[in-house]
Amino acid sequence: MKRRLILGERIMHVDAKTPLNCVFGAKVSGYIDDVKLNTALLKIQHKHPLLRMKIDHSGKDPYFVLNEQMAKIPVRIVTRMGDYDWQKESKKEWYKLFDQEDLPLARLVWLKGDTFSDLLLVLPHCICDGTTILNLMRELMSLIDHPEQELPSYASFSSVRDLLPADFMHNRISHFKGKVFSAISKLFFLFKSTKYKNIEQNNYVLNWKFSEAHTQALQLQCKAEKTSIHAALCIAFLEGFKTVKAEKAHGKVISPVDIRRFVPVIKKDTMFAFAPIAELKIDPTISDFWDKARKLKADLEEKIAEMKVFDLLNMSEYFHSSVNKMVSFLKSTEGSHDVTLSNMGRLDIPAVYQDFKIETIYSPTVAFPWRNANTLVVSSFNNQLDFSFLSNASFLTEFEAWQIKTEAMIVLTNHLNKPVHA
Repeated sequence: MKRRLILGERIMHVDAKTPLNCVFGAKVSGYIDDVKLNTALLKIQHKHPLLRMKIDHSGKDPYFVLNEQMAKIPVRIVTRMGDYDWQKESKKEWYKLFDQEDLPLARLVWLKGDTFSDLLLVLPHCICDGTTILNLMRELMSLIDHPEQELPSYASFSSVRDLLPADFMHNRISHFKGKVFSAISKLFFLFKSTKYKNIEQNNYVLNWKFSEAHTQALQLQCKAEKTSIHAALCIAFLEGFKTVKAEKAHGKVISPVDIRRFVPVIKKDTMFAFAPIAELKIDPTISDFWDKARKLKADLEEKIAEMKVFDLLNMSEYFHSSVNKMVSFLKSTEGSHDVTLSNMGRLDIPAVYQDFKIETIYSPTVAFPWRNANTLVVSSFNNQLDFSFLSNASFLTEFEAWQIKTEAMIVLTNHLNKPVHA
């Protein structure tokens, strides 16, 4: 099998010389059997076609090429010294290319200690989103626990058309629109500066947790205020940016949306990378925190309802000639948003197994090569919110990030005990 990367995959692939990797880690107590772990990885690899593929750059466009003789997923073992080692090892993995011909597009780092271990799954972002990497972690833990399980494999799609419904109208009009929009795209990027301003690999991550008590209070307060945790977090961090960055803050947040809610053929356990986005902003006429959160939630729901994902997937295939300009533009532009906030929600993965227990899960980290690398990934496990705030020091200093994080948490906690609206 050989297929061209679709547009969303190509953007997250960047190019053959630029790593863009997701790292997802779990802290485990108890006994992990190395034979069971390697067997689990092998079964996972046999299930998912993308883990038996390489990326071929020999032609004009990059292609996924299936290799049934692909080597198994490698495991790098490191002696675990403390609770922050996972961050050090994650940073190493951010900048390692998946460029070896015989190795798959995945690897695992095992920080091995006497009492605790950290298991870090590493994949290029062009083959995984948050749902993908969570499912792989779930499968890994389940198979280590019950190695006799078998995972049914599935066939990878061969083109965007496989993702579209049978009654999708692809006619001369849509073809003409695609050609027109492609030409407009080329004209747009022709007049945009794409000088690469972010050349240093000085990305960082701030990771912290909301206590169980605060997490529960936030859940209850959001329910009472008829809004969502996602909306409340967006408002809190936009307020944090406003306090720290003052007039340089934009009051806008980008929210990725799981494409699986629109495209039934992409299952929960299917590997996929592309996520449509919604750009949201604070309404400057509203002053109350919860009023802002309700408005942002309503705006997000409206934008999701208006998304024409099948049209987006179909039209995106006309933009391959502009993808290099798009990537260069992302590397050079500061954008008009403060942060991208990806909320994975409650992680649907068991905590207790026969020989081990997941103590905690760290929200995924990634070192985006974009000029504006500000990204907040949020997840919930064991009734605690976990945050990974990511950026690049050339765009947002780590000190500024700590200030924004602190201000956002203050804003959030200060509004947990407000009177409930009628």
